[in-house]
Amino acid sequence: MPRLCCSVSRARDSGTSGNRAPGLIMLRRTRTAGDTDYFRVSLPSMNSRMEHTPKVRAVTTRRLLEMKASGTKIVCLTAYDALMASIFDQAGVDVLLVGDSLGNIVQGHETTIPVTLEDVIYHTKAVRRGASRALIVADMPFMSYQVHPDEAFRNAGRLMKEAGASAVKLEGGQRVLDAVARMTSAGIPVMGHLGLTPQSIYQFGSYRARGQDEEEAEQIYRDAIALEQAGAFAIVLEKIPATLAKRITESLHIPTIGIGAGPWCDGQILVYADMLGLTANFHPRFVRRYDNLFERITDAVRRYSEDIRRGDFPNEHESY
Repeated sequence: MPRLCCSVSRARDSGTSGNRAPGLIMLRRTRTAGDTDYFRVSLPSMNSRMEHTPKVRAVTTRRLLEMKASGTKIVCLTAYDALMASIFDQAGVDVLLVGDSLGNIVQGHETTIPVTLEDVIYHTKAVRRGASRALIVADMPFMSYQVHPDEAFRNAGRLMKEAGASAVKLEGGQRVLDAVARMTSAGIPVMGHLGLTPQSIYQFGSYRARGQDEEEAEQIYRDAIALEQAGAFAIVLEKIPATLAKRITESLHIPTIGIGAGPWCDGQILVYADMLGLTANFHPRFVRRYDNLFERITDAVRRYSEDIRRGDFPNEHESY
């Protein structure tokens, strides 16, 4: 029985084997007698794949700085799972925040306080699997960064290494500067968060707007300057007067992301469930609803239920 020797090589436009079409794989079978047969296997060449694959520029912290400098608004949304992350990513959202608001939206808690680091890691992994273009920022939950800068650094490292986050976000000003400096000096991008900081809800006592009196407004302004100096690459400004947000935005070299902070921030963010009208009983002034998915989904589920109860689903075309 003859012994066979097989080898595979990518065909070139020209060569010693004769003229071959680009993008073909030449499978050579060599018999012991010296006879050689060539089998043509049509596969797309590397060049053809590159020609037909659209180039997508991933959003980075550097890109956000460029957007601020050019006056291009930054589009941000929250995301907690792969499906929604994929949709938002394809729609062109620049930043996906895996917010501790998952405690409210996904877990049904009244506040964000119960959210754990493991919760954020789990949801960030899911978002990472769904998005390829957007910058993914993971929220640092309550008590994951307040105890000591070293602990904050370790926890931020887990969000980057285990979960696949591109950056982390934490709340506060002066009290978190050491943690921010510790992280950024080690290469972990940090987004700040000032104004209404939900993890401090029990200290504030309500969700009212912050920075409405001169003293608190000046403190928020100083905190923003200090966060930039500590190395933060961006700052979320939540529920503060638009004029204060404008002053901060104009004073910083890094982008500001507003939520209830007026139109002069470098970008805007909303909780996606609020923006899409999934939260029926939550109507804050700063949310603009672009759909009413609560009603549309409720109607769809009712029609689905009715079809099942009438025996209309599945029909002949939906059966095997």
